[in-house]
Amino acid sequence: MTASMSAWIWSERFWFPENVTWVDLEHPPPGVEYPRLGHILLALPLAFAVLVLRLIFERLVAKPCAYILQIQAGLRRQAQPNAVLERVYQSKTCPDLRQVEGLSKQLDWDVRKVQRWFRIRRNQDRPTIQKKFCESMWRFTFYFGIFIYAICHLWVSPWMWDTKQFWYNYPLQPLSPGQYTHYVAELAFYWSLMFSQFTDIKRKDFLIMFVHHLATIILITSSYANNMVRAGTLVMCVHDASDIFLEAAKLANYAKYQRLCDALFVVFSISFFLTRLVIYPFWIIRSVLFESWEIIGPYQAWWFLNGLLLVLQVLHIIWFYLIARIAIKAVFKGKPYTEMEASME
Repeated sequence: MTASMSAWIWSERFWFPENVTWVDLEHPPPGVEYPRLGHILLALPLAFAVLVLRLIFERLVAKPCAYILQIQAGLRRQAQPNAVLERVYQSKTCPDLRQVEGLSKQLDWDVRKVQRWFRIRRNQDRPTIQKKFCESMWRFTFYFGIFIYAICHLWVSPWMWDTKQFWYNYPLQPLSPGQYTHYVAELAFYWSLMFSQFTDIKRKDFLIMFVHHLATIILITSSYANNMVRAGTLVMCVHDASDIFLEAAKLANYAKYQRLCDALFVVFSISFFLTRLVIYPFWIIRSVLFESWEIIGPYQAWWFLNGLLLVLQVLHIIWFYLIARIAIKAVFKGKPYTEMEASME
């Protein structure tokens, strides 16, 4: 059973066009390197190194920056210790009126006092502005750094300007050190996000982000395994571009630079629209769907990878709807970017 499942997962007919095998990628010509799945597995232990690096960065870089900008951790009001209420809180942070009345009778407390206890207790668990600032500064630093790195090696690559070059001599295309570093760094970062998502600040789009991270990890790993690296590096670069401005807008918001925050949010909205609703579907997906069909023809993994790319596009449309709704409120109702911050938590 296990052997047959493994044979199906690593079937050459699934991953490659006709007349291409795993052996072809394992034995490149002298001086040429092709992607091997074992190489990308390095990203998993590196994800834990990224988590450690993040902790060091937040402590030694982000927190001092927060203090300079007078963003204090702040002291939370502590709820009165109560074993009964704490036990209920651990299972349900916001009990309904019937449960509150039952607790009121059990403890001989006023209903409002019970409700106040749960309100204070919930507030006690909310992340401080300083914690939010540190998290956003870490993400901003990564997105900015990896975007600059990607642009430096993509700018001189012919396939950035002519997407048909994604598919010439595919999949026997040489892997450059820049492409490998880009892939490993992105995959390690997204694995770290998958791990930290359960301990980071909880947001309303938690499930959407979980699906996004999972689809991204599968897409990065799969595209590396069958050497769709040229298209993959461009996909990752396009996604990182707008995230820079989102995290920058959050940083400005936490530092209470409202005008800068609103301006950055406008830049983020425009960059999100251009990169994810114009460049991504009409430049990259168009090539992966139509140009690849013309040059190499479809194969089983082709359908799988295109399906993942389209899942990401659906998520982009959902996110842009949320962004547009916030922007409309800001323009017509005078509500600032802070609405966007609230909607993402």
